[in-house]
Amino acid sequence: MYRTLDSDKIVATLDHLGTRIAERFPNSGLQRVCRELLEVARENKARAARLAQPNWRLRIGVGAVLVLGVALTLWLGRLLAASETPATIFGSLQGLDALTNIVVVVGAGVVFLVTVESRAKRAEALADLHELRSIVHVIDMHQLTKDPTAGPPTANSPARAMTPFELTRYLDYCSELLSLAAKVAALYAQSSTDPVVIDAVNDLERLTTNLSQKIWQKITLVSESARLTYPPQAPRAG
Repeated sequence: MYRTLDSDKIVATLDHLGTRIAERFPNSGLQRVCRELLEVARENKARAARLAQPNWRLRIGVGAVLVLGVALTLWLGRLLAASETPATIFGSLQGLDALTNIVVVVGAGVVFLVTVESRAKRAEALADLHELRSIVHVIDMHQLTKDPTAGPPTANSPARAMTPFELTRYLDYCSELLSLAAKVAALYAQSSTDPVVIDAVNDLERLTTNLSQKIWQKITLVSESARLTYPPQAPRAG
């Protein structure tokens, strides 16, 4: 049970995180982003499960086309064999060249048909991962102006009304959202063997890891600033 990601647990964790954000920062933009990511996670849960299943309609259609192509090739071969045209060396060479071209074209067609299902699934998975990547950047935008080292404000400075504790919690929520977005993406790598899809998932995980590291640098600065502002009191004697 601990060897695969459970999509239901990811959705439940996101739902719980949304409740925590709403309690701490009601009606905030971060709460709406979490709600959007939760909706995407629910949709991608069904999509990833569907992509892991074989597309029997497409496979039957491809199989029928391949059978028809083989039958047509055999029919043409018999038709040429029954031809009464006198054979010559030049004619034989022309026939061999034509046969080679036919084999190449047919082989390319077979490869195209056999891989059409995997390419269709790849395109769908990459579209979903692109949507997740966009949400990851939206999450990063929400923490962008949460600067713990800001000096005196100017006329156009963003409002900074959070206490150090609230700022730490806000940044921590952003980090959790990034991590959960990466877990939603990992569902595609779990249900696919396509190297292109796996590379896209790994790239998204690297992006969320880098952004989380940037957020935790801010959290460290907030903690250090709070420690310098409110140094711990020495215990009283007695």
